[in-house]
Amino acid sequence: MSLTVAVQMDPIERINIAGDTTFALMLEAARRGHRLFYYTPDRLSLLEGAVVAEAAAVSVRDVKGDHFSLEPKQRLDLAGADVVLLRQDPPFDLAYITSTHLLERLPPRVLVVNDPASVRNAPEKLFVLDYPQFMPETLITRDKAAIEAFLAQYGELVMKPLHGYGGAGVFKVSQNDPNFGSLYDLFATTYKEPWVVQRFLPQVAKGDKRIILVDGVAAGAVNRVPAKNDIRSNMVRGGAAAATGFTPREQEICETLGPELKRRGLLLVGIDVIDGYLTEINVTSPTGIRAIRNLGGPDLAVSIWDAIETRLAGLRRASA
Repeated sequence: MSLTVAVQMDPIERINIAGDTTFALMLEAARRGHRLFYYTPDRLSLLEGAVVAEAAAVSVRDVKGDHFSLEPKQRLDLAGADVVLLRQDPPFDLAYITSTHLLERLPPRVLVVNDPASVRNAPEKLFVLDYPQFMPETLITRDKAAIEAFLAQYGELVMKPLHGYGGAGVFKVSQNDPNFGSLYDLFATTYKEPWVVQRFLPQVAKGDKRIILVDGVAAGAVNRVPAKNDIRSNMVRGGAAAATGFTPREQEICETLGPELKRRGLLLVGIDVIDGYLTEINVTSPTGIRAIRNLGGPDLAVSIWDAIETRLAGLRRASA
């Protein structure tokens, strides 16, 4: 059955289709015969109680430089959609939070992926703290004295802004580091939120594994190896993708997280694991499925759409 799918995402003309998960999901939706509408978050509105978007019907194709065509924009009442893909990238700021509040007003028969209330209530570097048994030692703070005491205890730390993304603002600091004071001042001026401060994991040099869970089940993984002289493994920061599988420890992590992710309606999640330690649970706009397929892994766009269609059928049965 053909579905109406609205995709809330960043400007489609700017995406790198070779690695973009949203685009892979759109390609699979089109392959299944679903009708796609595209809009950016700034075109989302609440009009007399109705959640609407200035959206355009879009067709997509896997051709670099010619990957989409748009029809004229129209006011789309999202209550008439079957599925809304909430897929814009962070920053997870007030604009992002506001969009979750608006999408939460859609009727239950419209499936929003991921569930907007759960996205709002599961900040990626805070939600993970629900699973301390799998994490490296972690401090959330803006207190310089607390960071210095933590540094004295563990010797080497990684600091990153609590709501940061894409590897921006990630630093390694060492005990007696002469740059620490200046780095702290820079952070304090630049970022208003607390920082995540974690014990440094030297094995990050061998990779930071991104594991994709689909409706609570581990479905595929890619190992992201940092560039030389960098601790950041994000592929947008020069990290290299390598094929990988799951260790018993990683399977345990996924099996522990899975039921809660499923309960919250977090259908597409990417977790980050370094040397067996869970560091983040990414729920806003997780990526990696194209890299997994390109390295010989499964086509997770198929698995994700299977899960979406199954979840949607359940919603319809419940409302019948």
